[in-house]
Formats: sequence, C-alpha cells, structure tokens
Amino acid sequence: MNKNKRDFIKKAVVGGAAAATLGASNAQAKAAPIKWRLQTYAGAALGEHVIKPAVEAFNKAANGEMEIELYYADQLVPTPELFRALQNGTIDAVQSDDDSMGAPVDISVFGGYFPFATRYSLDVPVLFEQYGLKEIWEEAYDEVGVKWLSAGAWDPCHFATKDPINSLADLKGKRIFTFPTTGRFLNRFGVIPVTLPWEDIEVALQTGELDGIAWSGITEDYTVGWADATNYFLTNNISGAWSGSFFANNDSWNALPEHLKELWRLCMDSSHYYRQHWYWGGEAKLRTEGTKMKLTSISDEEWATVEAEAHKFWDEIAETSDRTKKVVDIFKKYNDTMSKAGRPYRYS
Repeated sequence: MNKNKRDFIKKAVVGGAAAATLGASNAQAKAAPIKWRLQTYAGAALGEHVIKPAVEAFNKAANGEMEIELYYADQLVPTPELFRALQNGTIDAVQSDDDSMGAPVDISVFGGYFPFATRYSLDVPVLFEQYGLKEIWEEAYDEVGVKWLSAGAWDPCHFATKDPINSLADLKGKRIFTFPTTGRFLNRFGVIPVTLPWEDIEVALQTGELDGIAWSGITEDYTVGWADATNYFLTNNISGAWSGSFFANNDSWNALPEHLKELWRLCMDSSHYYRQHWYWGGEAKLRTEGTKMKLTSISDEEWATVEAEAHKFWDEIAETSDRTKKVVDIFKKYNDTMSKAGRPYRYS
C-alpha cells in the first residue's frame, strides 16, 4: 500500500511537471508575435514623419501579438524592386507610390505625381473614397496577387534647383531627379529626368550630377537636407499632392486575425492624417520663414501652357487601357466639379 502511494505520488509529480512544461511551451507559442517587414520609399529622415509614427503606434497597440519591423529606402531591396519583393514574400508590406516601386499594373502611372490631377492634398482621399479610385486600385492589384490597402496624400511637387527658374526656357537641359511618369511629362519641356537611389540625391546635387529635383514640396526639402544643396524653390507646381499607398503581401495579410487587420487600417489612417497637417503647415511656414532657398515663379500665362500640355498627356495615358481611361475620366469629372464649386475648392 505504501509502495502504491509512493508510485502514485511520483507519477503525479512527474505528470504535473510534464503538464507544466507543456503549458509553458503553449504559452510561449501563443506569445510569439507575428513579425512583418515593411519597407518604405522614404529615407530615414523623411521616414521619421511619413511612416515611423504609424508603425510605432501599431506595435504599441498590438500588445505583443505582432511587430512591424521598419526599413527605409533601399535598405532591403532597391525601391524599383519593391513590388517584386512584396509579391514573392521577401517583405510583407510596402509604403510607396505605384510608379516608383515598379508595379506591373496599368494604373501605376497615376501613383506619385500625375501632372495636374490634384490641386490640394484633400483631393487624394476624396478621389479614392468618393469617386471610385479605391475600387479600381483594389481590382488592379488583385489581378497581380498583391493586397492594396490604402492611399493617402503627401506634399505638392515643386522644383528645387541650384539655378533660378523664372521661365520654361530655364528648365531646358536641367538634370532633374523626379518620378518616372513625372519625368516623361517634364521631358516635353527639355528637362532631363534622372533616376538615382534616394540617399544619393543630396551628394548628386552637391557634385553637380543633378541640377535640381522635382520630387517634393519645401517641407521635404528642409527635412531631408536638399535645401542645403539647392538655392531656389519654384512656387509653380506640377501636382498639388503626391499619391502614395500601403500594400501587403497577400499571404501575410490573409494570415492576420481580423482585429490586427483593423488595427493596421486605423494606423494607416493615422499616418494619412499626420501627413495632412505636417505638410500643409510646413509648406506655408517654410515659404514664408525659411532662409535657405529663394522663391521664384513662372508667370501664370506661361504656366497655363504647361497645364494645357498635361491634359494632352492625360488623353495619351487614357488610350493605354480601358482602366486608365476610367481613371482619367474620373480626374476630369472631379476637376470639373471642383472648378464649378468655386472657392474654396478652386480659386482659378
């Protein structure tokens, strides 16, 4: 009897220890967070504003269930290869415009700065949420196996140059860092578009490899150091707002529980909101209080010829597919509506 008791107690202790070990293992397995790698188009200085606050907020709110590791421009893969890396699962998520990341969809030309499509940053979310661009983008990326998640606005597209620009003639022969589609358009005015890694731009300006940039507004020029390597800022802009999106690898997105998907959606919206006020306030403040660049302008009459040429460019893009025509038609309808609405939607 005593022997049986001892055997029972021994087995109970051993069994309890095994159960405890198994329970600890299960707890550790449950506690292991989901890991995502996200790369942005932006370098570190710019990324501090356009993406880092949203990622940090998500990681905090995820409460150990998930962690997004943030990488800046070209850290894991070159920016033009972002789409392929996302598609094959090398990275889980991307923040970029369609144009820069080499997305093989017909609508990629509208990412970044599509000439004169928008006047203000609020135009972008309205176009996506109220005029049908959201559904078009979802359809296009579903066809290539990538999850498009959300679009938002950034800054307007201005020239920052080493020499003053006071007329269209001053642009001829200038080597300008810009986006692919914007470069195609600016080439009509004698601009020589140049593509370089984002982190090399300031040095290229200093060494004379570049004459200027058409990649941002004045807020970015000061934030990332380009204002230190250029002397002039042209107040005329090619577009009122950069359009960029968040994307995810399909498998990575589908593996998330619904509450983490919703949390990331909220953080993307937070990112869009932050940029709205950061850029809008920064553009005005640095134009009026900034000391590093002198402001120049091209006359309204001459700049109107650039806008007229942009509308020809729109029609050329519309001919490339039924879907691009649909987008161009939306731009035309939207801008017509804004013009008819008058102030404060449009002043001219």
